[in-house]
Amino acid sequence: MPLRRRALSGSFALALLIALGATAPAARAERADRNKPINVEADAMQYDDLKQINVFTGNVTLTKGTIVIRADRLVIRQDPEGYQYGTAYGNPATFRQKREGVDQFVHGVGQQLDYDGKTETVRFQQRASLKRLERERVTDEIHGNTIVYDARTEFFTVEGGGARTATPENPGGRVRVVIQPKNTEPAEPAAVPLRPAEQLQSPRR
Repeated sequence: MPLRRRALSGSFALALLIALGATAPAARAERADRNKPINVEADAMQYDDLKQINVFTGNVTLTKGTIVIRADRLVIRQDPEGYQYGTAYGNPATFRQKREGVDQFVHGVGQQLDYDGKTETVRFQQRASLKRLERERVTDEIHGNTIVYDARTEFFTVEGGGARTATPENPGGRVRVVIQPKNTEPAEPAAVPLRPAEQLQSPRR
């Protein structure tokens, strides 16, 4: 049975969407990635020609343009239309992709990642997190049990897993969000220009 996805709602959801995507309104996941070939490095590979499935194991690294996926095990299949789908397993498996036109990256982790090349979505499952990085500095992050990220629109849904997914860092297994302030440097005081006195006064005796 597929997991039910619950979108965050109201002003809180809007704040999250702004936090992860508002520094440059035109910024999206790197558009050129969709037309780039997939390259994979691993310690071992098995290939099923009939089912069009590749299974890679051991220090797996997949690259597709600016997309980088790292995992212990990766299963890739291709449909008759030529679209590619990958499921990565790790402790954790990681995903990284550059945003279009800005020096920023989206970085996500989970025990399992499901990449859909047709819809350009990534599902992060089990101890999942999604972060936006600006020059390697974390600006915003969200944690949950399942996160589904749409690279075309940068829209995402997230749900917690309750007590069954609790960790020492998140005992309740709930959705957790950290939104950093956009301006962390204090503003410099404005300079006050010097003005000549209109009339010189005689010194007091």
